[in-house]
Amino acid sequence: MVQTERDIIIKCKDGNREAFRWVVQQHQQLVFSLGLKMLADEEEAKDVVQETFIRVWQHIDDYDQRKSFTTWLYTIASRLCLDRLKQMRRILPLPDDERVLQRFASDEQRTLENSEWVAIVRMLAEGLSPKQKLVFTLCQMEGLPSAEVEQITGLDAKQVKSNLYVARQTIRERLKHLGYE
Repeated sequence: MVQTERDIIIKCKDGNREAFRWVVQQHQQLVFSLGLKMLADEEEAKDVVQETFIRVWQHIDDYDQRKSFTTWLYTIASRLCLDRLKQMRRILPLPDDERVLQRFASDEQRTLENSEWVAIVRMLAEGLSPKQKLVFTLCQMEGLPSAEVEQITGLDAKQVKSNLYVARQTIRERLKHLGYE
């Protein structure tokens, strides 16, 4: 018998740990990806994954099944990322980060390792506010539609568009400064 995610969530609400284990396995990479891109730190991203799923387990009864589970999950994870960004000192690019970006830009077939993602994110995100970074990450890097980003962030359409515009302009200027047109 094929179970849908909806059935599995119902089991989670009933306290079924096996069902919850499945949820974690299905979604942990999504949360890790967001955390890594937002925080530019692999260990911090792993902590966000753990804290996100702790909160999901503790608040699974609050989840409204008429809405997307992924959106709810992104909401929890993005708020945790924003909280961590506020607590962290400003993330500055390291001297090697620019070399990683140059190596990546010169090799079209290359896939990125986590440490390389961190370096590139540090380079490009310098100067972005936490909200700009979140909106840019969700829209551009995670490929979510604006309507879903609005739900996740609690920002209205105009705020999402404005934050995304500023983030794109900042990153574009950063790339120009590094010699990319």
